[in-house]
Amino acid sequence: MYQNNDFADILKNRRSIRVYDENSKISQEEMQAILADAVRAPSSVNMQPWRFVVVESEAGKEKLRPLIRFNTRQNDTSSAMIIIFGDLNSFDNGEKIYGTAVEKGLMPKEVKEQQMVSLGNYYANTPKEELRRVALIDGGLVAMQLMLVARAYGYDTNPIGGFERAETAAAFDMDPEQYEPVMIVSIGKAKETGYESVRLAPEDIARFE
Repeated sequence: MYQNNDFADILKNRRSIRVYDENSKISQEEMQAILADAVRAPSSVNMQPWRFVVVESEAGKEKLRPLIRFNTRQNDTSSAMIIIFGDLNSFDNGEKIYGTAVEKGLMPKEVKEQQMVSLGNYYANTPKEELRRVALIDGGLVAMQLMLVARAYGYDTNPIGGFERAETAAAFDMDPEQYEPVMIVSIGKAKETGYESVRLAPEDIARFE
């Protein structure tokens, strides 16, 4: 259940939190609700390549700890460490995704059939590096949405890019050939305020033509 519906507050007061209340836990039911909202993020042709491993147990965190370099405070104190992967075989779910859209009246059957043929050819002939690029982009979109949703539920987060990627995938039984590690997001009740940071002004980073 949302604790905060003030989008300006969610957006402007989000901080990267590295120390959490160790006694605060997130139930699996609430975590599933958070993820259900997070995955409303957009993805390329709606193939939703994101996959999550929610590391919440002591055993899981012990397994993850040596793989996250200098990010051990987040691991040790957070309610969970959410490892986000991009599935390079995401089109395997194409029939399920588009078929369900047809069943719900969201897509005409003929459009679904045309798309499945077209996208089937695309995914079959696209180099793995391009699929990896798409998975990273879509994984970044869902990660940002996850962090904003977490604040709406009353939790804070920290996106983590510094970890042993291939080793982390293998440690959690995610085939590195199929699953591209994107990032880890720690989540929990903040025990610190976090640092306010400076952003470049639009005139420094954008131009109009």
